[in-house]
Amino acid sequence: MTRLSVNINKIATLRNARGGTIPNVITAAINCQLFGADGITVHPRPDERHIRYRDVLEIRPIIKTEFNIEGYPSESFISLVLSVKPDQVTLVPDPHDAITSNAGWDTVKNRIFLSEVVSTFKKEGIRTSLFVDTEPVNIENAALTGTDRVELYTEPYAAGFNINAPQAVEPFVKAAVIARDNGLGLNAGHDLNLDNLRYLRQNIPWLEEVSIGHALISDALYLGLENSIQMYKRQLAD
Repeated sequence: MTRLSVNINKIATLRNARGGTIPNVITAAINCQLFGADGITVHPRPDERHIRYRDVLEIRPIIKTEFNIEGYPSESFISLVLSVKPDQVTLVPDPHDAITSNAGWDTVKNRIFLSEVVSTFKKEGIRTSLFVDTEPVNIENAALTGTDRVELYTEPYAAGFNINAPQAVEPFVKAAVIARDNGLGLNAGHDLNLDNLRYLRQNIPWLEEVSIGHALISDALYLGLENSIQMYKRQLAD
């Protein structure tokens, strides 16, 4: 069964819009786990417009499942990850002002840099994953960095799903095969939702983990957090 990691950034965005501690990200992380999430994902950015570095430190002790920290490997981010020691770190190539992740790594151009960062984390026993697109060369060179996994950037799949689902998923299946053939574990994330998640999982049954935040938290406004998490898990179960 593919694991569901719930990204709680949107909880922090709502909190920060008003200030204070409501909604509380610690409580959200606790409840997501109680309601069946297999992991918690956070993506702190330099401007701390949603998850703050302090949040990451405070969340760590209450994680009973798996903790995944996403982010661009700046010096401050690397220091945070090394101090927190999450189960997994997902490296993304976001510029500092990105609204959300919108591209995978050019692992050819950045292979030496990524290799050094991956090595730093793996020495501390932290599983690493690189955010990549479906270009074979980027997946093959990701493997050369020593990373444990890649996370497929699924926005193009989501954008094309309602137009032509088989055509939209085809490059992702091919990329998943390349990742597997290169000894890489496989994650996926970005714009996955209750409409398109099951089809992706059915076409890539060896998918290990999906990280979902925006859609799941949005669904929770109407359906409730516990119900939403269980609905997403059902999409991954068959």
